[in-house]
Formats: sequence, C-alpha cells, structure tokens
Amino acid sequence: MKRTILSAAIVMLASLAVAPVASADEPIQAIRPPANINLGMVELGKKLYFDPRLSKSGFISCNSCHNLSMGGTDNIPTSIGDKWQQGPINAPTVLNSSLNVAQFWDGRAADLKAQAGGPIANPGEMAFTHTLALNVLESIPAYVREFKQVFGKDKITIDEVTLAIAEFEKTLVTPNSRFDQWLLGNKAALTKTELDGYALFKDSGCVACHNGEAVGGNSFQKMGLVEPYKTTAAAQGRADVTGKDADRFNFKVPTLRNVEMTYPYFHDGAANTLTEAVDIMGRLQLGKKFSQEENAKIVAFLKTLTGDQPNFTLPILPPSTDATPRPTPFAK
Repeated sequence: MKRTILSAAIVMLASLAVAPVASADEPIQAIRPPANINLGMVELGKKLYFDPRLSKSGFISCNSCHNLSMGGTDNIPTSIGDKWQQGPINAPTVLNSSLNVAQFWDGRAADLKAQAGGPIANPGEMAFTHTLALNVLESIPAYVREFKQVFGKDKITIDEVTLAIAEFEKTLVTPNSRFDQWLLGNKAALTKTELDGYALFKDSGCVACHNGEAVGGNSFQKMGLVEPYKTTAAAQGRADVTGKDADRFNFKVPTLRNVEMTYPYFHDGAANTLTEAVDIMGRLQLGKKFSQEENAKIVAFLKTLTGDQPNFTLPILPPSTDATPRPTPFAK
C-alpha cells in the first residue's frame, strides 16, 4: 500500500514538473477560455447570429459577413449589404472580438452588445429597423418562449437581442494555437523558421501595436506612420467618430489571431496576401524593408497564431408562422 501511494505521489510530482507554464516575459499572452458565460443566452444568441430574418431582405445574417467557417470574416475586400450594396470597409473578424478595446475599425461601439445592434439597422448592411426586427421575433412563438426562459420577461426588446448575440460572440475565442502551446511550455510546438519570424516580429517593433492575448485589438494607431497610406476608401478611422483631424486614419489595430484565414487585409481589404501585408506594414509603419527571407519568416510565425476554431452544432432556427414576413431578397 505504501509503495502504491509513493508511486502515485511520484507520478503526480513528475506531472507537475512538466506542466506547461505561461511565459511571463513575452508581449503576447495565450488566449484564455471565456469566463462567466450564460449558456441559455449563448444558445439563443447563436440562433439570432445565424437568423437572416433579422434583415430587411430576410436573406442576410450576422454570419453572412462574419462567417464562422471562414475565420469569422467573408474574405472579400468589403462586405455585401442589402440589395447587393458594396460596404465601405473590410469586415473585421468576429473571432476573439471580446478581447477588443472597442468594436468596429473606428471604435464607435464600446462593446459587443453595442456592436450587435448596429448592422441590423444600418441601411447598407441588414437594412432593417430594430422595431421591425422585434416584430419578426414576436411573430415566432418559439422565440417568444425562449426569450422568456432566458430573460424572464414577457416582452422582447432590442436589449435582450443584442445581449444574447454578444454572449454568443464571447464564446468565439480560438485558444490552443501552436504559438499558444509554445507560450505554455511546449518548446517543440514551433519550428526554427517560425521562432526566427517571432524574433523578427519583436525586434522590428511589430509588438508595439500587436500584443496581448489577441495580438492586437487593444489600441488605435495611425495607418501610415512613416509613409502615408494611399487608398480610395472613404473611411477616416477615429475621425469619423470624434470629428477631429488628429484622429484621421487612426484605426483599431486588428487582431493577428487566425490571420492566415482573415484575408484580405487592412480596413480597405487592399492587401490580398500575408506577404503583401507584412511588406506594406514594414515600410509604412516601421520604415523597414523586409527581405524576402525575413518576410517569409514573419509570415511563418503569423500562421502559428491560428487556434482552435469554434465548433458547435449548427442551430436549427424556429419556423416562421403565417404572420412572419417572407424573404424578399430581390425587392427593389
């Protein structure tokens, strides 16, 4: 019996000795799982996220522009809105968006809840009104029952809708990337080329803006510090929110998590490849011209930031009733 207890103690101590420990001196931290999640709200929010009936056409959902099968984006320079309108800006990924300092490229929404209501009422996106969206939900008894179960209220308001969507979006984190595994102590998780790329990423100054859990998303920075950024896009960054010329071309630094999946890059979607994006960022932000070999090493490192993608059962949306408006995707 004593030998058995001793053996078990040895095994336990050995496992503790090799347990991964996060590196405290790195500018990037491993992604942590979401905390304090309301599961009932998440399940409701998941349905709403995928439900196109929250749009005027009955055809566009949150997932249309933030496709969870495609890195939380739509992989086109600017998104397609109601009546095939071309959006003004590249759709940022919804993955790890809970780690952002604010939402949208210009930070006009303070949090995920504030963001969730914007596209529904935006005439260039889902083109509905909050009132009409609520009318649709109230015409579907299964939604009325689920809202009552989750929130304990008889009447659905836009607050409950956006709270539920935001709660679902909080779960869309992507931990366990190979880089996270390396941060947590698995030194075999990265190749020499990838480690060289990370060293270049740090030594060149990229980490001044791309740091923290999301490797970005926690500050606003001017696009074109050393050289001006040339674009035909109308977006002016924070200046569109503050009205201050000093904020012109100040955009939220994008997360680099899953960046190999979230092409094209920048607020205007002008860079089609990571190689092109690294080259432009080096010149415009750092005043540095990366060699082809240096660029390839940084790209190799960036690809290690792809984590476990959201994996869940596709929600089955409650059926419409006779009172629910039918889709009109071709209406003029």
